[in-house]
Amino acid sequence: MSAPRPVRHGSTSRWLPLTHLTAPLVLGTLVLVAGAVLARPDVAALGVAPLVGGVWQWSQRPRGPLEVDLRAPGQLTVRSELRAPARVTAPQGVRAARVRASSPGTRPEERLVRLTPGEPRDLTLTTTSVRTGENELFRLDVVGLGAGQATAGEVVTVGPVSVLVLPGHRPLAELPLPFRLQGLVGPHPARRIGDGEELHDVSLFTPGDRLRRIDWRTSARRGVHGGRLQDLYVRRTQSTAEATVVLVIDSRDDVGPDVATWAGGREVLTSDVTSLDMAREAAASLARAYLDHGDRVGLEDLGLRRRPVRPGGGRRHLERIVRRLALSAPEGTPRPRVRAPQVPSGALVVVLSTFLDEEAARMAVEWRHQGHRVLAVDVLPPVRGAQLRVHLLMAHRMVSLRREDRLTMLRRSGVEVVPWAQDAPAGGSARLATLARQRHGAPR
Repeated sequence: MSAPRPVRHGSTSRWLPLTHLTAPLVLGTLVLVAGAVLARPDVAALGVAPLVGGVWQWSQRPRGPLEVDLRAPGQLTVRSELRAPARVTAPQGVRAARVRASSPGTRPEERLVRLTPGEPRDLTLTTTSVRTGENELFRLDVVGLGAGQATAGEVVTVGPVSVLVLPGHRPLAELPLPFRLQGLVGPHPARRIGDGEELHDVSLFTPGDRLRRIDWRTSARRGVHGGRLQDLYVRRTQSTAEATVVLVIDSRDDVGPDVATWAGGREVLTSDVTSLDMAREAAASLARAYLDHGDRVGLEDLGLRRRPVRPGGGRRHLERIVRRLALSAPEGTPRPRVRAPQVPSGALVVVLSTFLDEEAARMAVEWRHQGHRVLAVDVLPPVRGAQLRVHLLMAHRMVSLRREDRLTMLRRSGVEVVPWAQDAPAGGSARLATLARQRHGAPR
């Protein structure tokens, strides 16, 4: 997926002398003055050469502007590297440039780039990011160098650029399904009789049965009476159906592994994966997996009172869901919901939350009481608590105890709890595969 590339432009036409230029000028001037004061023409002649050389180098300084263009994509998908093209155009007299590329949370890199006057030099900026959503990335600082490094331009700074980083996905094989399938077509066998591949039973022929479904072997064995074929038997199969899945993301909390940042007094480091980053990845992985199987997927956000993404299918629908996930972010303190949002009948509801408060748990229990199959995906990142102060350690223990009680209550209410591990891609997949074999009401 790509978006229009916003162009960030920067330039400078002011050039300043460096040590390679000022040293000959100062030295030549001092020697020339000393020779004149001491009435020594031979000494004064020694200062003429560096002075003339310095004046000649200053006359050859660049005259035009050094231009820098950064064409960062409007959105990228989080991978090992994020890339953005840049272009540096040098005027006459510029031979090289010192380039420094940086992004928040990463170590800056410096390079000396050779330039050809009048011809653009294309560069590629690469950075890494573990954070999804709106991020400020790709800052470029460029200093042009004249011939012999005698002159240098002012620092041209371009960026950082606001880039929407889309969540990645993990491969998921077996997935849990709703208790009952409501669709008329799809890849999964339903409980009702219809056109499908899995055998339901063998029954007597009745009006409405298709002739191609007659089982002639069973008819010859059971339907022959008195040497004549009296009854016909047909093979009835289970119809196929699609599953409807509603992903419910809780964007009210965006906490990192540092407990000291939970209250909002300190910002989360850009190198730390937050709960919302894990929720975006889990939701994108589930959406891609279900849509690849031919099911319908919708999206609801407990932190925003906006129109939800209705259940649908196809590649464009997946792009819509992934983009909505990347744009989800905490927006103040939302009012508590009086009732759970409406979801289609017979849908599988997947709630992705930290469950640090009662809101998401209460919604999950309400959906379960309405007869839906509900999965609670725990996206709280592992906590770094080795160097916590005493009061923070006690507060974290109290919050953890209440959170564990809340998860226990969910299990007792029939909600299936699945942890989404950050560093163990197979952990969540194995748990989901186990739940896939526990579909209640599945055809036998």
